[in-house]
Amino acid sequence: MNRLQGAYPVMFGEVLFDHFPDGHAVLGGAPFNVAWHLQAFAKAPVLVSRVGNDPLGHQIRQSMESQAMSTAGLQLDSRHPTGTVDVTFNDSEPSYDIVENRAWDFINDRQLPPLDDIALLYHGSLALRNPVSRRAFDVIRQHGDVPVFIDINLRTPWWTRDDALSLLQRARWAKMNEGELALLLPELDEPEKRAKTLLNDYALEWILVTLGDKGAQAYTAAGEILSVAPDRSTAIVDTVGAGDAFASVLILGLLKDWPMQLTLQRAQDFASSIVGVRGATVSDTVFYRSFFKDWDLV
Repeated sequence: MNRLQGAYPVMFGEVLFDHFPDGHAVLGGAPFNVAWHLQAFAKAPVLVSRVGNDPLGHQIRQSMESQAMSTAGLQLDSRHPTGTVDVTFNDSEPSYDIVENRAWDFINDRQLPPLDDIALLYHGSLALRNPVSRRAFDVIRQHGDVPVFIDINLRTPWWTRDDALSLLQRARWAKMNEGELALLLPELDEPEKRAKTLLNDYALEWILVTLGDKGAQAYTAAGEILSVAPDRSTAIVDTVGAGDAFASVLILGLLKDWPMQLTLQRAQDFASSIVGVRGATVSDTVFYRSFFKDWDLV
């Protein structure tokens, strides 16, 4: 029987626009992307975030409403602008300035919606860089001892090793990439040793480590190491949001009580489909239809 009996998952944290040198902007933010996919998979997520009372903020609300997403947790801020990331390129290599003091840094614990039946709480480590939003997160987390899924995203200068490790103490499940795992435990020389140490020290049920074009591995508290790799025929158009796509199906698997190996394979299949289209999210519901059929979703 599924232990996650709550009515809906909650995604907490940033929603923002990536601004590129040519002037175009792309809507995203890991919690927003994960919520978008879960909405498409009919899991009715609640995104808890904050946007400015500005054109970008209004565009975010309109985008959510166009997909019938709940906006109950989307706060409006008249003092701070909507989140942005300034993307620049040096010899074709991108760098990111995640602009500080944006609306999502100031999620207000006194403006949270009623959250009485939460299945799980997802957040990235970046979401808690500001103490105001961190306080709001703590209010939600303490509400009925909600199980937490953390997506470790180490973005300079918005992290410290001690802080990232402290966040694992609150979590039941964790996702990170291979480089982030190494940054957390640089004194150890193998991914398996690092993962097992985190499992033992922080009482996690499992850790998912993404490996880029090599797929991913899951390490469980029971000592299992499960692997998945992408199909070699996968056509890559844009890798933006692939990790968020993977996370969304990991959460779907938790909510549907799928076996871990099956969840991994489905998460990899979905991430491989996302990299075949432009952008981190897809507005066309037809895109999700084959997954509904193959995964027997209702």
